[in-house]
Amino acid sequence: MEFLEAVAKRRSVRHFNTKLAVSDEDINALLEAAVTAPTAGNIQPWRFVVLRTQESRDRLAAAMGQKWATAAPVVIVVCVDPRPCSARYGVRGETLYAIQDSSAAVQTILLAAVDRGLASCWIGAFDDDAVRGAIGVAAPITPVAVLPIGYSAEAARRPARRPLEEVTTWL
Repeated sequence: MEFLEAVAKRRSVRHFNTKLAVSDEDINALLEAAVTAPTAGNIQPWRFVVLRTQESRDRLAAAMGQKWATAAPVVIVVCVDPRPCSARYGVRGETLYAIQDSSAAVQTILLAAVDRGLASCWIGAFDDDAVRGAIGVAAPITPVAVLPIGYSAEAARRPARRPLEEVTTWL
């Protein structure tokens, strides 16, 4: 698949085909893609927690209050360890670069999923402490995104986007 085709096909999917499993090969491919994302100072502060068992996914869903996410056969929680960014770049590294780096990894996972015929949804609405407890990580490791991964059970339409003229300034 061409890159711009993957970008155009990416959708936020909330309904997954529960009869189709996601292979370890596919998960590893998504994670391999994620670690190629750009990162300030090549610090690579991201951490990935992969939830395969129904029990672990149910625990996470209960912590998030979003049961629908457990229908996906795999959930990847993208986290960040802000300490190395803080050590090198101070407050800006901790509060901005660490989040930017992890977000770049998230977007790379989403696009790699499309390339492999998979679907996902970027979930950011959750309580950090509750998710930490559900996945067994301690502060300062911070969850940035929860990504249910599977095969889509819906034909997601392209959402409306604001026109470029509205969001772009040329100088």
